[in-house]
Amino acid sequence: MPETIETRPLVLGLENVHTHIDQHHILQGVSLDVAAGGATILLGRNGAGKSTTLKSVMGLLPISQGQIFFNGQSIEASKPYEIARMGMGFVPEDKAVLSTLTVAENFRLSMFRETEKSHEKLEGVLDLFPALKKFWKRQAGLLSGGQKQMLAIARVLVCDHTLLLIDEPSKGLAPIVVDQLAESLIQIKDQTKVILVEQNFRLAQKVGSDCFILDDGRVVFHSSMDELSRDKTMMKKYLGI
Repeated sequence: MPETIETRPLVLGLENVHTHIDQHHILQGVSLDVAAGGATILLGRNGAGKSTTLKSVMGLLPISQGQIFFNGQSIEASKPYEIARMGMGFVPEDKAVLSTLTVAENFRLSMFRETEKSHEKLEGVLDLFPALKKFWKRQAGLLSGGQKQMLAIARVLVCDHTLLLIDEPSKGLAPIVVDQLAESLIQIKDQTKVILVEQNFRLAQKVGSDCFILDDGRVVFHSSMDELSRDKTMMKKYLGI
């Protein structure tokens, strides 16, 4: 019998998580369970709390209430570097690369340690993003928007992560680049669990297996992507589609 979303082991759990940014109460009791394998999509309108959820999980924003579990371990009091060493990778929005360094230097700095294994992993990553080989010695700041996004994702993959958080990778990219990105994410999710914040519903459909919709800092809907695609009422109400 094949595993379903409900029967797969959990990789991440949030229980009644609240997060404030200055005086603003952004997350207002977010609870969700994310199963291992495939890609989970976080959907919602701008300001719903999607990016704040990822940053709270990664320890970049301190939570004011609630618990976060990663592979069964409580992490809400952990530092971002500690969470990263537990096996969680994070790709922020806006193509965050080290622009004054070359593509090669970006990769070297992303490795926890330069070992034979990490360089073998790098070869596999470059097979997934072959365009980066061409610009190996070029400063990252001189790459196109799509190439920067590929680099931002690729450099995280050289480490042994069991969970990868990716925040709006298609933002500002041309449709043909979005299609290339989707193909890469489909391959990545076969190796590493992915949680993806994405506004492009077409990309989310291609990549995602299940989804959560956030609205006003709360989870208001959870289903498979196929089920959501058939629920026109929910899509119109919370996504404006």
